[in-house]
Amino acid sequence: MLLKDKTLIVTGGNSGIGEAIVLAAAAEGANIVIDYIVHPDETKDVIAKVEKAGGQAVGVKADVSKVADLKELVDAAVANFGRLDAMVNNAGIETRTSVLETTEEDYQKVIDVNLKSAFFGTQLAAKQFIKQGGGGSVVNVSSVHEDWPMPGNIAYCVSKGGTRMLTRTAGVELGEHNIRVVNVGPGAVATPINQSTMDDPEKMKTLNDAIPLGRMAQPEEVADVVVFLASDKGKYVTATTLFADGGLMQGSVGL
Repeated sequence: MLLKDKTLIVTGGNSGIGEAIVLAAAAEGANIVIDYIVHPDETKDVIAKVEKAGGQAVGVKADVSKVADLKELVDAAVANFGRLDAMVNNAGIETRTSVLETTEEDYQKVIDVNLKSAFFGTQLAAKQFIKQGGGGSVVNVSSVHEDWPMPGNIAYCVSKGGTRMLTRTAGVELGEHNIRVVNVGPGAVATPINQSTMDDPEKMKTLNDAIPLGRMAQPEEVADVVVFLASDKGKYVTATTLFADGGLMQGSVGL
């Protein structure tokens, strides 16, 4: 089992890609701290699934835009499972607004949830890894939009662009401590955040035609990449992004 006896924190872990990561990690023997901010009943359901899969999990209500709440997640990992081995910064939001439409409040909320949380989640996890010894890993769930513009969703793109440089720089800084920092960059994924697209056959055809593999990813397919990178199988991967996008970023309309 890839994550036997290892402890992970997964932010935004009670739905979408986060839930898929939690369940994939549980199937590989992990202990998991599930961060959530809403829907405590859904968190209980996820914990039940984890236990059925043979893993262990606790839920912690924490606002990842607040450093004190992120610290509570790290403390919960140590208190419940004795240590922390991987920090998965998955929580994210978007506003789907352009540079002309985005308000200061919109911008700050996206940056705080998507980028600030990943920055300080990385910092706090790294401090715990150093304290306990043995290294560790940080996996940031980024996006193809860390590198690929998405007009009409600029604050999200800015936050993911920041995550790109966070990962590269922190990965270089922390290498001497045997701490790896890596991004997973999903493309289009069948989660609630994309429900409006999935409900529109015309939009889905346009999207699928743009993806060389011809379809959106399932959350489990992204989760498998996260588990690989959090495990010792990915022990020589750091300071970079692994894109799981079905070839979307390389698609071409031809000539």
